Amino acid sequence: MKDNVAEEHLYLAFSRQYRDSIFPLHTSISLFLLSYCDCKLFKVFLVPTGEDVVDQCVTKNFAGDLEVHLISRCQLPVVVQSCSLPAVVVKGDKFCRAGLSVVLRHIIQKTFEADPSKKDVLELLGFKKTCLKACAEVSQWTRLCEIRIPLAVERFLTASPEQCQAIPPDILLFERKLGEPVRVHNDDKIRRQKLQQQKASAKAAVPVLGEEATEELKPGGVHEHPPSSLELSVAFSKLLAQEAPDAINREAPHIRRTKTSDLPLLDHVFAEGLYFTVADLVLLPCIHQFLVSSKKQGKNLVDLPLISSWYRRVQEVPGVKKAAGKCNMELLQLPELMSAPEEQLQDSSSVPDELEEDNEDSHFIGGPRPTMTKLMENGIEAKFSPHPCPNWTLDWTSLPSAVSPGEGKMSRDRALRKQQQLNNLVAAVTKLTKPGDLIVDFCSGGGHVGIVLAYMMPSCQVVLIENKELSLIRAKDRSDELGLNNIWFIQANLDYFHGAFNIGVALHACGVATDMVIEHCLRARAAFVISPCCYGFIQNTVKFKYPRSHQFKEILSYKEHMILCRFADQTAVQLPPERRLIGKQCMGLVDLDRAWAAEEHNYSVQVISMEPESCSPKNNMFVGIPT
Repeated sequence: MKDNVAEEHLYLAFSRQYRDSIFPLHTSISLFLLSYCDCKLFKVFLVPTGEDVVDQCVTKNFAGDLEVHLISRCQLPVVVQSCSLPAVVVKGDKFCRAGLSVVLRHIIQKTFEADPSKKDVLELLGFKKTCLKACAEVSQWTRLCEIRIPLAVERFLTASPEQCQAIPPDILLFERKLGEPVRVHNDDKIRRQKLQQQKASAKAAVPVLGEEATEELKPGGVHEHPPSSLELSVAFSKLLAQEAPDAINREAPHIRRTKTSDLPLLDHVFAEGLYFTVADLVLLPCIHQFLVSSKKQGKNLVDLPLISSWYRRVQEVPGVKKAAGKCNMELLQLPELMSAPEEQLQDSSSVPDELEEDNEDSHFIGGPRPTMTKLMENGIEAKFSPHPCPNWTLDWTSLPSAVSPGEGKMSRDRALRKQQQLNNLVAAVTKLTKPGDLIVDFCSGGGHVGIVLAYMMPSCQVVLIENKELSLIRAKDRSDELGLNNIWFIQANLDYFHGAFNIGVALHACGVATDMVIEHCLRARAAFVISPCCYGFIQNTVKFKYPRSHQFKEILSYKEHMILCRFADQTAVQLPPERRLIGKQCMGLVDLDRAWAAEEHNYSVQVISMEPESCSPKNNMFVGIPT
């Protein structure tokens, strides 16, 4: 164990106690992960969401051997008060991590850093350490695990018996996903092994774990029945840090010659596929509470055979039962379930993925000219307002090196273009700001915009929000080098920031992120200066439908608007001039739709081209002011 680790404070919300869980379920999930990792690196605080005082026995019952402290919302560090819980901050620091997935991934990483022998904990992050890394705004899987299932279970548990007759759609969606084929990075090899196993005789079909391995499983969670398939063998071999048995590693010649399309598909063992990840630890407390409640109500779980198998299998993972015991979770011993006749099952195929219907026509054929002509016939063309200060520039030569984007790992030409982009945004923000304002740099990346603003405007406070940890750490390192004391850092999804602010900025917010930033600014009645990017990634989401404005909706279909978005990305310098011009016009039309949508909320919005336009292929900029 490493010493001299900075004390980190973990803040968890508390709304109520329900059976053997704490609501919100995000808190129960966080405490369960801490117990599973046997992590005591964090000082844990429960933050009541209402006026009720938390009974001390609650913390003893559900926090296991963790020491938990009570704190009111007003006592939270300033940077945490603007964020959804759970949240983590180093004591006395200005760097906050907020939101369930970000916090859980941080707990896992810190546990491993403190004790590198805990490689099984690091494995929870999955292949390339990407499990639940994509933010819930863009990843349907993260959204299902982090938001939809916890909320669905909370609603199910608190509903009246009459209101919770049916299985929640999000639980059915998880059941459906467990039945989908698994894709892993080396699935060709494993699928060939599965084919060989299927062709082998029944006696040699499944290699079992030996007695020694079985004994090793018992302390953390007894594995009473050996795996009965290749997938189980592969999954539990990894959990036990064993090599897969030789019998399934050798391939016969006819197996090697089999076409990939003829290979059998792989079945789910755990939530994300073959391997046990943090997603399983997120879902277990939720599904457990759902199953307990269903059992008490006498519900038949025949509709959920895959979830029932998954629930039993997760209990066999070393450490799970021990962690459940610490958190006062009495795991159920479910019988093996067989699927009911098809006509008796609640139809999970009728449960759509959030985006399935909206984005089913994702491949568009044809150019943008018919759509542009259709808009022109209705009097709509791309319009750009004159630049308010085209020649304004920072004196980069007089600024400390840590302020300049050239401080990062980029070429001289790229650093120059980045400086030109920053000139445009800083000039616009300078005209809008006044002393004491709070400026939020959304999708801040390495802090190119936020650090310049904090340095140039010491009378203002600047908050950087970014989902990527390494980018934000680089930004903080640059800020520390400059000795800035008016800047804060939040690693979180945009939806987990809900503080008040005066001006929102974003340089090259990707795809739908531009609309998310605009929405945050509208909600806060804040001015905004935003440069969009990655128009080709725009698509309907749970929160955003396109076109955005009333005028565009009356003329264009979703498909026609997506054609504009795809061609708005055709502005790269290596493309022919005529094609770049069409791309620029499509950019202007997409952003005009966004500007008009914001003006429906009593804003005045201008769409401006950056100066010089060569500073970026994506050189549009919004300046929005509440009226």
